[in-house]
Amino acid sequence: MGYDVVVVGGGAAGLSGAVALARSRRAVLVVDSGRPRNAPADGVHNYLGREGIPPAELLATGRADLAGYGGEVRTGTVVAAARDREGFGLTLACGATVRARRLLVATGLVDELPAVPGLVERWGRDVLHCPYCHGWEVRDRAVGVLASGPMAAHQALMWRQLTDDVTLLGADGFAGDERLAARGVRVVSGEVVAVEVADDRLTGVRLRDGDAVPLDVLAVTPRVEVRSALLASLGLQPVEREVNGQVVGTAAPAEPSGATSVPGVWLAGNVTDPFATVVAAAAAGLAVAAAINADLVDEDAQAAASRTPSRPSRLTT
Repeated sequence: MGYDVVVVGGGAAGLSGAVALARSRRAVLVVDSGRPRNAPADGVHNYLGREGIPPAELLATGRADLAGYGGEVRTGTVVAAARDREGFGLTLACGATVRARRLLVATGLVDELPAVPGLVERWGRDVLHCPYCHGWEVRDRAVGVLASGPMAAHQALMWRQLTDDVTLLGADGFAGDERLAARGVRVVSGEVVAVEVADDRLTGVRLRDGDAVPLDVLAVTPRVEVRSALLASLGLQPVEREVNGQVVGTAAPAEPSGATSVPGVWLAGNVTDPFATVVAAAAAGLAVAAAINADLVDEDAQAAASRTPSRPSRLTT
């Protein structure tokens, strides 16, 4: 089957772009693996009109919106794509193939969490990463910030805005930071070797020297890695992203419009912008969809002028 646009990834960016394209009467297919990055979270925040909505509910609503405009969703994983004169041939993990005139890749990122025993099991519950995403919900509680990246001191100061009980952990080299001292942020050196839990809630962390630090919440900054297999098949290689001169992960390069160096391939959301929140990713999906539709409009007009029918849109005349 052929489509005007195949969207790879059905998160906020992918579904937002797909809805916009379907509303422009484009034949759209979303291929999604069903493993959203924010699945462990209780709710989506800072999304105007959708405050606190569970991630799964937001995606279900987006899929329903898409279906209402004639768009399609297929559960699966696109493992490779190849460009030819007619567009793109996509191969799914199940062996099926689909064709598209344009690709919108919105496959997002993978969080690489610190290798601390017990941490992964609490991810999205009381091991958190973003004060804007989760801070209000844990206000006035005891928050530990794991010093695992270049923004450790800044992260501690951001959490301090939400509670007066903040501890910067594993913070060798931060003891003399006047900003932390002025804001009452405790600095604890030594390696964190375990997350401690009782009655299904985080109670603190254990240091290598055996000391325990009581906490309600542990904030971490994971390294973020772009899902790159599909991009590699198209010849697009991830690039490192840095903060204050230190690498914090990778992302796929794209122009502000979402266009890539491969004609016909566009990117939206965390796959190209690691720091985009859900609402920002959705906004990017809409903007990139508009750019893709404009590109198709030009191609359709040129095809009509040369009396060569454009394919495979089943909705244009």
